[in-house]
Amino acid sequence: MDPLTKVPVKPTGAGEMFQLLRDGRPRTRSELAQVTGQARSTIAARIDHLLALGLVGPAGEATSTGGRPPATFAFQPSARIVLAIDLGATHARLAVTDLGSAVLAEHQEPITIAHGPGPVLERAAAVGRKLVDQAGRSMSDLVSVGIGLPGPVDHATGRPTNPPIMPGWDDTDVPGIVRGLLGVPVLVDNDVNVMALGEHRAEFPEVDHLLFVKVATGIGAGVISDGTMRRGAQGAAGDLGHIAVPGGRDLLCRCGNTGCLEALASGRAIATVLSEQGVEAASTSDVVALVRAGDLRASHAVREAGRDIGGVLAAAVSLLNPSVIVIGGNLAEAGEHLLAGIREVVYRRSLPLATQHLRIVASRTRGRAGVLGASAMAVEHVLSPEAIEGWVQ
Repeated sequence: MDPLTKVPVKPTGAGEMFQLLRDGRPRTRSELAQVTGQARSTIAARIDHLLALGLVGPAGEATSTGGRPPATFAFQPSARIVLAIDLGATHARLAVTDLGSAVLAEHQEPITIAHGPGPVLERAAAVGRKLVDQAGRSMSDLVSVGIGLPGPVDHATGRPTNPPIMPGWDDTDVPGIVRGLLGVPVLVDNDVNVMALGEHRAEFPEVDHLLFVKVATGIGAGVISDGTMRRGAQGAAGDLGHIAVPGGRDLLCRCGNTGCLEALASGRAIATVLSEQGVEAASTSDVVALVRAGDLRASHAVREAGRDIGGVLAAAVSLLNPSVIVIGGNLAEAGEHLLAGIREVVYRRSLPLATQHLRIVASRTRGRAGVLGASAMAVEHVLSPEAIEGWVQ
């Protein structure tokens, strides 16, 4: 769309024309010529370029209207692969996907993000190479890497910015380090933004206004509005964990303030409360295990944490008016206790118009939101019109 005339701009180069084929629907040269307004000879040359790259392949013949049936062409997601890396405070999940974000091979293991960028990123690259091999592909097929990090990230540079649980990572050139290890472009974003993107693309593609809330060691949100990720001026949008809980306890948070949502309702905070009550709990996983085992004190503590989260989300709902709030992260595995607490307060405190059609649901991606989002981020980069033109040239 031309920003001045508001007239749709017709595709000109191979990269722009390729965007028409990304939905996977087979099209003929004639259909593409009609949409773009270009000559059949130009369309044929563009198709030849995309065929040579393997991004487009023959997709059978269209129905004949007289004479020989015309050939059709469609996007081939298997042409290349990307590596998706989801790093948390205590875990790493990696996946190799095709250009449609279909998972071909994946791996999960415990890590300690505080060990620093060198050991963590070198390990991630080593596992990534193994996954490429497990997927039956070669490193020459790898075209990009997407990474989610558990802290604030300057999206323009991919560098962490004063991440509170990532000592030694501040201003580290994560894209540069990983590109040096794997030799392809690297995209980096905050893990919650990446998870929001993954959940949106995989499970809620029809929803234009979505909040993804991660509740684990920390608490954060990814904001999708008008179908687009909203990162804010410095990439700090969605930092729910450091908003004060209305009427909450005056507990010290790791950010230096008191009464923050993370200090009251994170998995770590709940584990601390239970420990003070004589219940053995040192982590979010311990809390989830206790709830699943039917421990009443743990269930009550998780529901109360849900209410605190709901108190902060109620303001976000009135401000942003999402259609769906997706609750993910390790603590969401505790099930309905957390969701019930959130729903109770959000529906009571938010404006009726904002909650009229609002759904508050658990993540549907079964722990894959991070890698699916990292894959989508990497794919968007390598399949952009500019990137395709670079390949053609």
